[in-house]
Amino acid sequence: MGSIPTEETPDLPNLGDVVRSGRRLKVMLLGSGDRKPHLPDVAGELRSSIESMAEVVFTDFQFEYDLDEVDADLAIVFGGDGSILRAARQMKARQRPVIGVNLGRLGFLADVQPVQLLPMLEGVLAGEFKTVDHVMLKCQVFENERLVEEDFGLNEVAVMGGPPFSIQNVDLYVDGKLATSYSCDGLIVSTPIGSTAHNLSAGGPIVRKNMDAFVIAPISPHTLTVRPIVDSADRVIEMVVQEPNDSTSAVLDGQVLCRLTDRHRVRICRSKSVFRLIEGTDHNYYQTLREKLGWGGSVRQSKDET
Repeated sequence: MGSIPTEETPDLPNLGDVVRSGRRLKVMLLGSGDRKPHLPDVAGELRSSIESMAEVVFTDFQFEYDLDEVDADLAIVFGGDGSILRAARQMKARQRPVIGVNLGRLGFLADVQPVQLLPMLEGVLAGEFKTVDHVMLKCQVFENERLVEEDFGLNEVAVMGGPPFSIQNVDLYVDGKLATSYSCDGLIVSTPIGSTAHNLSAGGPIVRKNMDAFVIAPISPHTLTVRPIVDSADRVIEMVVQEPNDSTSAVLDGQVLCRLTDRHRVRICRSKSVFRLIEGTDHNYYQTLREKLGWGGSVRQSKDET
């Protein structure tokens, strides 16, 4: 096994300290304009109002730039959860607090509507907000003992096959020891934030998004007794595919990281960086789940309606 390289985490100003200091807030505006053509128009309509409260120091609606070098206190990300995933990857080790503005559909992370952005920003400037830290993961791919790929993610790492479609035999190691071997269509290791994404579709559990945990969930396992596992985010998890097909790949937050052979080992561990999401003081986690997942429950008629 290869060794884990040192991960540098720069000291960034605390958003609350910046607000209390009275210094003008430095903001960057981000989003996936290539996927949502109306995004620049929505952001443009709000920009002058944003600039009346903060200094807009950077704009990128194509995710073309390395955000690690931008001097900003806060990121406002327009789009959906996919835009936030891209922003988190572009910020790398310099994770700034994020306000996610929902122009998509579900929006577990981007749950602020455009009409709510300015009141939310006013609340931030008044110190009426909370910043919630979330686990990020680091994915490394080794070929024999040589590190060949490394990147950071927010949702999940999946080992998946492609054409010709066939069962994947995946060995799972936890802290260097063999845990089990799966026969499945793929294997997902997700963060709590990612537990409502691919993991949920594969039958994995929902984990409260600020917990320190990883979820390991097989996709369509051949053995029905195989079930998802929740473990500490302090574990080092590794996956090795026995006899992969020509399309077997490591996929990070929906993007192919690299093709895999039987000489590759995929390693996942907690990143030293954390993703910081700004929420209003009245944010309700279960309300978000109820509304986004369509949990209807039972409908009770009031006495006045009977």
